[in-house]
Amino acid sequence: MNITIHASFLPHNDPEASLAFYRDLLGFEVRNDVGYGGMRWITVGPAGQPGTSIVLAPPAAYPGITDDERRTIAEMMAKGTYAAILLATPDLEDTFARLQSSDTEIVQDPTDQPYGVRDCAVRDPAGSLIRIQQLS
Repeated sequence: MNITIHASFLPHNDPEASLAFYRDLLGFEVRNDVGYGGMRWITVGPAGQPGTSIVLAPPAAYPGITDDERRTIAEMMAKGTYAAILLATPDLEDTFARLQSSDTEIVQDPTDQPYGVRDCAVRDPAGSLIRIQQLS
């Protein structure tokens, strides 16, 4: 069996701020930008990896979500506990310096973890936790 990860979904509540973070700071390509019903889905991904994407989606656009669930999602996003993703880079220090020089919320400076990786953590504009680890 040959299965790959094609796309992951992260929420956004400000499409322009998300574009500035993923496209301008992290250098991802914009692969698709679709509006429907006053909402917007933006697909981004790393250059040279066309088969791997992140879909930045309205957080409560799915059928069947109640108003209470929408409020819970908004509260979790505000606290930064709703979504997370792990990225990797060959130059963690340079990537962290770029993020630190912007208005990105820093959660953790580059750190050697006891489980054998060096990584840092930031929050994207929607509050999602973005961990970035050093590639070996």
